Formats: sequence, structure tokens, C-alpha cells
Amino acid sequence: MSDYQDYRREYEAQGLRRAALAKDPFEQFASWMKEAEVACPQDATSMTLATVDMDGRPAARIVLLKGFDQQGLVWYTDSRSNKGQQLAQNPQAALLFYWPPLERQVRITGTVEAVPEDTVDAYFLSRPRASQLSAAASPQSRVVAGRAELELRVVELEQQVGEGIIARPGAWIGYRLCPDSFEFWQGRPSRLHDRFRYQASESGWVIDRLAP
Repeated sequence: MSDYQDYRREYEAQGLRRAALAKDPFEQFASWMKEAEVACPQDATSMTLATVDMDGRPAARIVLLKGFDQQGLVWYTDSRSNKGQQLAQNPQAALLFYWPPLERQVRITGTVEAVPEDTVDAYFLSRPRASQLSAAASPQSRVVAGRAELELRVVELEQQVGEGIIARPGAWIGYRLCPDSFEFWQGRPSRLHDRFRYQASESGWVIDRLAP
């Protein structure tokens, strides 16, 4: 058995004060995202998406945030995938952003809904052509004989459409997580980290400090 008991790092950030928090979690998230885009230009929008199936078994994977506003946070994927099927069974999910250079995490939970079709069409057409071909040709999460099968499917589709428009597969859709809670975590020395949770209520967002 591998032993990692002595593997640790020290956090050196200056911390997060309640007085510095925005009243609205979307505003706070936007502020942190701007800083993450500078500190983590390649991975600022990478987020762990956690879902649960009908048997209560959790699953997590990395997806990319493609937009957010007061309605929620948006990403795109194939609804036939494991995560798509799990969301169809249980439209509740959690997102996690982790930005190591900033020593920050953001956890978000909420209900997931489908993004309007015209929005999905517009985004699909904006993607690089190679990405459109891959999305249209790949039966995501299904068992395949090998990589050669996937590459052949892409070649065949490319020959079929030529220079024409690649139709968005009906199963390739957009999802929006509509938050009911945000948690902002800031690393601090000696593991006495700062954690603030926003919870939705009838009167607005309630902010609480959580023990680390």
C-alpha cells in the first residue's frame, strides 16, 4: 500500500473576509473567474461535474463551462452519455472549480435543465469543424472495438457532408445548472481555511461562514 501521510503543501493566501464578499454569489463567482482566467488560462473553465444515478451511485468527470449568467452555468455534451442518462434520471448535480495557483475552490449545487435548442445550435456551429465532426460521429460512452472505428466514423461522415454544414446530432444538447447553493473556499496557512456558503432562500441569498 502506498503511503502519502507525509505528502502535504502549505497554503499561503491572505484569506477571504466576509466584508469583501459580494452579496450576490454570481457576482462573487464572476470576480473569481476573472482572476482564474489570468492565473489558470488553460484550465479556468474546467469543472468537475458530479451526478447520481437511480441507484444512488455517484459519478464525477471534468467538463468545460461554456457560459453563465443569473440563470445558471452552462455546458454541452451528448445526452446519451452516462452523465446525460444520469441527469435524465435525477436532474440534480454539483459542480466544483479548483484553481491551484489561487488556492481556491468553488462548489455549486442545484437543479439541471436543458438549454434551448436555438442556443445549442448556435454554439454547435461556432465550434471548430473537427470538433463538430467528432461530436456527430462519436456514440459517446458506448463500447467501441477500437480507436480505428471512431476514426473511420469521422472519415465517413466527413465524406458524406463534404463542404456542407454538419448537422448537430439531436442527442448533443446543452445543460444548465440552476444553483441553490455556492461555497467559496480560500486556502489559508495551517489549514485554517476560509469557507463561505451562499444558500438560496425566499428572501434572497443567505451567507454563512463554515468551519474548515
